[in-house]
Amino acid sequence: MRRFLPPLLITLALVGLFAGVGAFVLGGEFTDEIDSYNDRVTDYVLDEVEFDEDFGEVVVYDVLEDGSLEPAPEGVTADVWDLWIRLIGPDAAATSISQFRAGDSDTSDTLAYVYQDTNPQFFTLAVNLATADDEQLMVATLVHEYAHVFSFGPDEFDRKAESCETFETIEGCAEPTSYLYAFYDAFWADYTDRPDLENVDPDIAWEFYLAHEEDFVSDYAATNLGEDFAESFMTFVIEEDWSPDTPTGAKLEFFMQYPELVDLREQMRAGAAEELGLT
Repeated sequence: MRRFLPPLLITLALVGLFAGVGAFVLGGEFTDEIDSYNDRVTDYVLDEVEFDEDFGEVVVYDVLEDGSLEPAPEGVTADVWDLWIRLIGPDAAATSISQFRAGDSDTSDTLAYVYQDTNPQFFTLAVNLATADDEQLMVATLVHEYAHVFSFGPDEFDRKAESCETFETIEGCAEPTSYLYAFYDAFWADYTDRPDLENVDPDIAWEFYLAHEEDFVSDYAATNLGEDFAESFMTFVIEEDWSPDTPTGAKLEFFMQYPELVDLREQMRAGAAEELGLT
């Protein structure tokens, strides 16, 4: 299957508690395997079970028009999908996610990833159920992944542009009205030492983070533009409040200019109120 967006691999580095609701700082390595996806994911297929290099055996579910899964999940899988639905809603799930892959590997440091289908409207979401017992971490993980989904959606990039006045990635030319271009213009455009916007080298990311540590909510956020956006949005959802006068606070405040993202934050916090300790 051709992919427009590589798997987004999140490795747990730190979970910190701040004032109010816990603000979760995630870090880790982002592995680029664009040319080897078929080897990585589909070494064998048996009914709805496939092999995944990160999770071992995964059970594959199709997402139906009402946001439910087929076959019907049970146990922890059902709980994680229910959390996903509570976070983003059944309509958003049905119109943005085509497949859910559930693994359970206690030896993997990968929490979750998403990748885009040949139809750029749809993504596959894969989750490591071995981390599901940490409810707050699972909320943070799923919020991060959905930030990738909506920021790399079909209306965010022009995949047929012959020239580009914003920036170009494997997805195409960023639309001038896209979330990622606005985020780039506000926080990345002035760096003279930034890595490539699609950087996946953790050593380069670490050096960049050390040079600008106060600018990022986590070391993983310094990996590339997309990860900074997703980590910042995750913190925006989970953090109770922040000072817009700090570099990281300015990134959280960035999302306040979009009423739909403010509404999404409230929806996510309400949907995961028990897990986040808001009840």
